[in-house]
Order: sequence, then C-alpha cells, then structure tokens
Amino acid sequence: MAIFAAPQEGPPSSQGKLVQAAIEQFSAKWYGTVSVAEICRAAGLSNGLFYRYFQSKEEIFKHILEFVINRIEEAIVSIPGTGSRERLREYSKIIFAFSRDNPALIRVFREGQYRFLEYERRLEEVYTEALARVLGRTVSQAGYIFALGGLRFAAIRAALQNVPVKFESLQHIIEFGLFDSLSVDNEKVFSTSIHPLPIDIMPNARERLFREGKTLFGQQGYFETNIHEITTAAGLSTGAFYTYFPTKEAFYKELIERVGREVRHFISLNLDPSLNRVERELRGLWLFIVFLSLDKHCYRLVREAEFVLPGVVKSYYDAFVRGYQKFGDDYHDLDQGSAIEFMLGVAHYLGLETFLGKSLEKTKPLITEIGIYYTKGFDGKLK
Repeated sequence: MAIFAAPQEGPPSSQGKLVQAAIEQFSAKWYGTVSVAEICRAAGLSNGLFYRYFQSKEEIFKHILEFVINRIEEAIVSIPGTGSRERLREYSKIIFAFSRDNPALIRVFREGQYRFLEYERRLEEVYTEALARVLGRTVSQAGYIFALGGLRFAAIRAALQNVPVKFESLQHIIEFGLFDSLSVDNEKVFSTSIHPLPIDIMPNARERLFREGKTLFGQQGYFETNIHEITTAAGLSTGAFYTYFPTKEAFYKELIERVGREVRHFISLNLDPSLNRVERELRGLWLFIVFLSLDKHCYRLVREAEFVLPGVVKSYYDAFVRGYQKFGDDYHDLDQGSAIEFMLGVAHYLGLETFLGKSLEKTKPLITEIGIYYTKGFDGKLK
C-alpha cells in the first residue's frame, strides 16, 4: 500500500517525498530526536521547500497521524458480509491486516497516541462507529476496550516485535469470549484490602537515584532529563551516578525492568488464590489500574521507553507473558500465546484510560462489563 499523503500518478510530489521521509524518520527514532533537516535530507529536498508545505515538525507529524486515521477509516467504512457475525470477522481481519501491512505507520501512530492524545480519541471513535455499524447497535467503551484493545495490541506486537500470534484465536475470543460458564463475585474482584509494596524509608544512594530518576523521567521525559538533574535531586554528585551506571540509557533500562517487576509483584501480592479464572483476570485488571493510580509515572515511563529502548519494552511485556504461563491455564483449543497477548491488550488500553484521567470509580464499571465480554464475547449480539 502506498503511504503518500494523496494518490499519485508517476513519481511522488515534493510533499509526498517529505511525508514518506518523515514516516521513515519518525518510525525509526523518537519524535524528539528527529529534526526537519533530517527529514529534508532523507527526502533529498531543501529545508526551504519543507516550509512551503509544513510550518513545523509537529505539523508534518500530525499530518501523518491524520493520514493514518483516514486510511483506517477508508478501510472499514464498508464491511462485507451477509450478517453481523460475518461482518465482525471481516472487520477484525481488516484491522489486524492493517498493522501487519503498515508497520512504519503503526510505529508513528503509537508515538502519536502517547504524545497527542486527541488522535487516539479520534481513532477510537472511528473504530467504535464502524463496530456499531457491523453489529447494528451501539457499542460501549467496555466493548471497544475488549474487542479493539485485545486485537490492536496483539496485532501491534506481531507486526513490530515479531511476537507469534494466531489471528483465528483472537477472532474466536472477540466472538465467543475466553472464560465461558464462570460467574463473577465483584466483591472479590474489587476488594479494597490491598497490600502495598514495601517502602524503603532510608534508601541508599542507588535507590535514591532510581527514585528521583523515575520522577524526573515521568515529569519531563527521557531526552529532556539529564544526569545532573537526577543526581542533584538525589543529593549526590554526578560522579556518584557513574559508580552504579555506565550511561543514562543503562540507568533507564534498569528502571523500566524495575517498574515491570513492581507491577507484577503488586498484582501477585493481591491476588486471592480462591478466585476463579475470570475473577482472577478482572482482579488483575483492577490491581493494574490501582497501581497506575498510585504510581503516576509508571505508564509514561513504559510508553516512552517503547520508542527509546524498544527491545527493553518487548522484554517488559514478555515478562508478563511468562507470568501468565506460570498459571498453566487451559484456553481450550485456542493458541495460548494469542490469548495472553489479547488479555495484555485489554489491560494496556484500559491503562490508557487511566492515563487519560479516568478515576478508579469510573474504571470499575468498565472492568465489570469487560468481565461479561470475557465470558460471552459478542456472540449473543450477533446474527
């Protein structure tokens, strides 16, 4: 599929060359490290010509985000099929294929989703409206998070991180759910009896660096934070930093690994072994959201690391996969890895809602309804 801003006959226009070069640059590097000059060099055009079409780097970046949304909207504006069940399958297939066929565009939009949240909201509207047309009824936010959260995340992991995913298993979960014939005790799921993580009241120098680095990275971002700021906040000399870490990148890598361990430990610490499988999944979602509400910097740290240290973030999610695998759950005839990626996706997009400002109380009904989808899927609403 062509990725120029408009259909072209013959060679792409200068604007088309700039857009393609920008996609290549933004998909390969973090937004903050890409310059207009680099885009122009990659396009083989002058800086002056760039400003004939775009006022700034931000404008061409947003132009690409608009283009991605328009491409997806065009792809799902008319879904073939004689009934809602068949249309749902085609709809899911198109969305999965878009990520597979357009990895560069997906990388750019992933950063845009984080940096300019309004574009994620607009894409959510596009997906939800199309899903409503497919089903012939309105779709709740919980229905969107269940279907599109699981599908989008799994498709992105497959496209960008080469994680093996079987589309047929994802499709089956959307249609029929994952944990059938199980009831849910919401009192157990949303129990407020929470064991916090241990707090070190007299942290050593290394721990102080991690504590202050986490805060500064969370507030300012990776590239906007320097080592001097971290050591000053920790009450240490710059030289003390290099006693423990060779580079800022190595420090950030270990910080992301620690965040992952903290999230997983917090969830496992507060999971009641008497919960059935769907209750355990919903309790895990609730605990994840509680953790994000307590640790204001966790989500941003991991999302930014996705573009700064993509290999580290792949390992971050792989560790959650191994945590699921330890339970040895039976997903019937479904591919286990695909089912786990789907569940991680539901958690990821639910976490995005928390990042966007949704309160704990407003998240509870979302999780409750997601539980219904986990047991039944969209099956009862299809024909």
